[in-house]
Amino acid sequence: MRLLPRFAYAVFALICALSLWSGPSQAASGAWAKTEHTAMRLISQSDAVGGGPQVKLGLHFQLNDHWKIYWRTPGDAGFPPSLSWSGSENVKAVDIAWPLPERFSILGIETLGYTEETVLPLTVALETPGQPMTFTAEVSYLACAELCIPYDATLSIALPAGPGAPSDEAHLINRYQSLVPGAGDTVGLALDAVQFKADEADPDRGMLYVSATARQGFSAPDVFIEGPAPLAFAKPAVAIGEDGKMALLSVPVEGLSALKAPLTAVALTLTLADAPVGAEFTATPAPATGDMLALTDAQPKTAPAGPSLLAMLGLAVLGGLILNLMPCVLPVLSIKLLGVVSHGGAKPRTVRLSFLASAAGIIASFLVLAAALVVLKELGMAIGWGIQFQHPWFLVSMALVVTLFACNMWGFFEVALPDAVSEIGAGTAHVHGLGSHFMSGALATLLATPCSAPFLGTAVGFALARGVFEIVAIFIALGLGLAVPYLLVALYPKLATKMPRPGRWMVTLRRVLGFALAGTGAWLVVVLAAQVDHMAAAAIGGLLIAIAVILYVHKRMHHKYGRMDWGAVAVLAALAFAAPSAVGNGPAPTAGDVKLEGLWRPFDLHAIRDHVRAGRVVFVDVTAEWCITCKVNKAVVVSADAVLTRLKSPGVIAMQADWTRPDAAVTAYLASFGRYGIPFNAVYGPGAPDGIALPELLSESEVLGALDAAR
Repeated sequence: MRLLPRFAYAVFALICALSLWSGPSQAASGAWAKTEHTAMRLISQSDAVGGGPQVKLGLHFQLNDHWKIYWRTPGDAGFPPSLSWSGSENVKAVDIAWPLPERFSILGIETLGYTEETVLPLTVALETPGQPMTFTAEVSYLACAELCIPYDATLSIALPAGPGAPSDEAHLINRYQSLVPGAGDTVGLALDAVQFKADEADPDRGMLYVSATARQGFSAPDVFIEGPAPLAFAKPAVAIGEDGKMALLSVPVEGLSALKAPLTAVALTLTLADAPVGAEFTATPAPATGDMLALTDAQPKTAPAGPSLLAMLGLAVLGGLILNLMPCVLPVLSIKLLGVVSHGGAKPRTVRLSFLASAAGIIASFLVLAAALVVLKELGMAIGWGIQFQHPWFLVSMALVVTLFACNMWGFFEVALPDAVSEIGAGTAHVHGLGSHFMSGALATLLATPCSAPFLGTAVGFALARGVFEIVAIFIALGLGLAVPYLLVALYPKLATKMPRPGRWMVTLRRVLGFALAGTGAWLVVVLAAQVDHMAAAAIGGLLIAIAVILYVHKRMHHKYGRMDWGAVAVLAALAFAAPSAVGNGPAPTAGDVKLEGLWRPFDLHAIRDHVRAGRVVFVDVTAEWCITCKVNKAVVVSADAVLTRLKSPGVIAMQADWTRPDAAVTAYLASFGRYGIPFNAVYGPGAPDGIALPELLSESEVLGALDAAR
């Protein structure tokens, strides 16, 4: 019978890994071209050309410590990687994208480039879509440390015809593609003014003033300027306004005497950076105004630190406490309710240890989530609260664990008490061991993530926008908040020991609470159906039912077949994990509220700007099938007659972004508001072109007020 604890712990370890695997893939990469200091290869986002007019490749560099290569405009020295593809087959054109570079300042020499590892995303247009492609590139690049060495390499990669599936390298290309500067409204950066003032004492020099704003405030802004060859742009002096949202960058310019026209007639490309995000703009400098010069002389103060960590820790504890009341956690709290009543007449020490074990499971799980998010953030990947619900493996794991818990509540099996703590449970009915209590706390944490609360969203957003220490501290505080009910019972064990002693009424209570857990498992399968083929979700549901039947027979046969029964459970669990990849992803999920049918348009950030210019108001809803609070918002507030009438009125556009599956554009949109979880709603209009972010829990008055303000 000890096989179940091992199996359950193995499943839990799999859940905590938060696997990002989303389907079968195969490597699509060329051979490495290695030198003493560098290595380079071609990689592909898919394993075949597919049916589209283009394919996504990447030029993957790995560099030794202290070595670098250069950006498309290297600065005062160096030259960028260049490639020729004349020897390729079925290739019409190639476009190179350049992720945000680093700035290197040495003795007044400014250069821009990349260290350690980088991928230059390539968009390859095909001459004949759907036909095999061989991409052969002659690459020339300069690698520098204390000295610089030019290198040449020949790289090649071949993709067959056929439908393309994501390759093993897809996430690596996507990671660096997300670092390519794009439109400013996508990342919340705006260029307000570009002005120039010549140096009266030296006609070859001058100062370029760049005024910019950031929706969520600047941390370390920079600007990389590209212009005609004679010009050289130094590192800017940066001043940040008191609110942190405005920055003035003063950039010394040289080489003006070689220009054939004044700088105020020259179009410049400006890449505004506030790592890890950046935006690209084109602007022609205007003559410096008195207001700009006065603003420069005023030397604005740097941005304040913002909300204190101590305040955010308090909000995190409060948010975790409120999370206990959210519907996602209630089925798991039913397990602890059973734990309270089952300790009637027990020793206080037994009660205290079991509830401390549950609290430890909660806090340990929050630490695992924090560690996973730190790793994902360091890798440059999308992070957010609840993102594990976007992956089929996690949903299958959770459904399997909930099924096992439900079967245990129904009495189909009992988990043997570990020898090391057997004396703790003496005289107490149905004691599952500290490990079982620990796992119930961990399960509460993992099921809590699709729910949210106003304080929780604020605290999580604060943490994920900052460093490792803040993320870990905030997530520990969230765990403490969620663990408060468990800690209270541990502190006052008489809350449990004064309960009536267990009897036949306990059997009925266990069965009822088991059905609550079974309902949670059914909900997880429904969420899974929004991500994979409905047949796959139905098959997984059938396998879970089969597991419950086997465990029921296992009990009725008085464990006649011993571990063979658990072997069958393991086989069925493996089939459940294989089902999503065997069938693949299904159609994109759609909003299921009949009352809201026909309301939503697909989310389009660029269209929002056009609607606002035309005087329209835009209401944006970011949702997911697994987000319970999102559904509550729509059922209670958005569907309310007053709100729905306004959203359907002329001049109002309702857009919906679906985050059920991973979506880099939606993740970036949330991050532009400093949000890393859902629900999220924003209202745009002539009165609010940058958007008004609404709280996680909506109210009719707040939505109607925002619509009025935006208009």
